[in-house]
Amino acid sequence: MNRTALVALTLLSTAALAATTPRARPTLQRAATQVGLVFDVGGRGDRGFKDAADQGLMRAASELGVKATVVEPRTDAVGALRRIVAEKPALAVGVGFTFSEPMHALAREFPGQSLVCVDYAPVDGQAMPPGLLGIRFKEQEGSFLVGALAALVSKGNKLGFVGGMDVPVIRRFQAGFLAGARHVRPDVEVKTVYVAKGPEGFASPGLGKSQALALYDQGVEIIFHASGATGLGVFEAAKERGKLVIGVDADQWSAAPGHVLTSMVKRVDTAVYDAIKRVQDGTFKGGVVDLDLKSGGVDYVYNENNRKLIPDDVRARVEALRGEIVAGKIVVPAQ
Repeated sequence: MNRTALVALTLLSTAALAATTPRARPTLQRAATQVGLVFDVGGRGDRGFKDAADQGLMRAASELGVKATVVEPRTDAVGALRRIVAEKPALAVGVGFTFSEPMHALAREFPGQSLVCVDYAPVDGQAMPPGLLGIRFKEQEGSFLVGALAALVSKGNKLGFVGGMDVPVIRRFQAGFLAGARHVRPDVEVKTVYVAKGPEGFASPGLGKSQALALYDQGVEIIFHASGATGLGVFEAAKERGKLVIGVDADQWSAAPGHVLTSMVKRVDTAVYDAIKRVQDGTFKGGVVDLDLKSGGVDYVYNENNRKLIPDDVRARVEALRGEIVAGKIVVPAQ
């Protein structure tokens, strides 16, 4: 066999071997699900609503491998939200009721885009656009329980409520708290203060402290706050006066250890995580969802930290009220 024929045979043999020998396939990396989250007022650090939303997103990043973008706008929150939506992530999350109307407009402007509004408030005269999921909570049900708890624990008959802004979502906290307190003690008085007329009421710890000090000085024993980061000032007032306070949205014991009777929790973290998971597994749908006491969307804190502040008979009474609400025997007013 001449050299030319030998070379040709060698090349053919090599080609045949390459055709029959399995080769390692290149690793195909799945692109991470892109999720953008924008806060309407303020940002992380409130130890409540905003931090809970962030925790849900961070859990999704850790467990589901999503790529998270968080925006904490100091001004023009709506503009920041629009920029995120325009980037067309797999999901854009707006955290705060003030985003409700802008997200309606964005859902129409970007059809096919998946959007979530946490603490969604219906927009008058507008049907829910496809692609927009509005997450609401029945805050009044959890607030009923902490109202009853406060009234049963207090020695006098004066309780307080500090709201960030007089809007429907905050009125649900106030209405439930008042109803629960009066259900167990009809003579109870609930002194109510709304910190501001605008969204700044959720980001003003100094005002929260001054309002809370005034309430404590009027004989109020326990204050329930629903005021976002403004509540950090309420905790400071409770520590200064040696009084009790009820936290909101998340377990806020760490804000004033020994002074936090309980917290009315909203599972914002779980709601955000579940929405992201539904996008990733292809089951996401628009519409409105209401999370209540029965579904675990709202609750109150009872654990090793605050157990010593709540007598066993009081705990039993509050749990009995829970059962009545879940069974529909007690319908808690929302306003």
